[in-house]
Amino acid sequence: MDDELFEKGLEIRRGVLGAEYVDKSIASADDFNRDFQELVTTYCWGWCWGREGLSKRDRSLLNLAMLASLGKLEELKLHTRGAITNGVSVDEIKEALLQVAIYAGVPASLSAFKAAREVLIEDGVLK
Repeated sequence: MDDELFEKGLEIRRGVLGAEYVDKSIASADDFNRDFQELVTTYCWGWCWGREGLSKRDRSLLNLAMLASLGKLEELKLHTRGAITNGVSVDEIKEALLQVAIYAGVPASLSAFKAAREVLIEDGVLK
């Protein structure tokens, strides 16, 4: 593992998802899943999210569309919060999920709308 890339990833991951969530994930890692936490932090967050080619805001929008398309709703909820943190507006989230309906299917989009709405209401972003 690249320690420098891990530290960069940890900083980005905390900034997007919140230090409390990230620190809890890392602290609760055990012998079975510790390597996975290191992999995700180093390569997903340090290498990919740390690249210059896209802004964090744009990466958040892409993540929402991909996670919705794949039906990964728990991750979608997490990344909905991250998208708001990264400056994505509620209207932009809505537009991304509408795009999902056309390219990945209405059922995927409907599930994503429900999950995102739940988070946005819970966090006081929507009433």
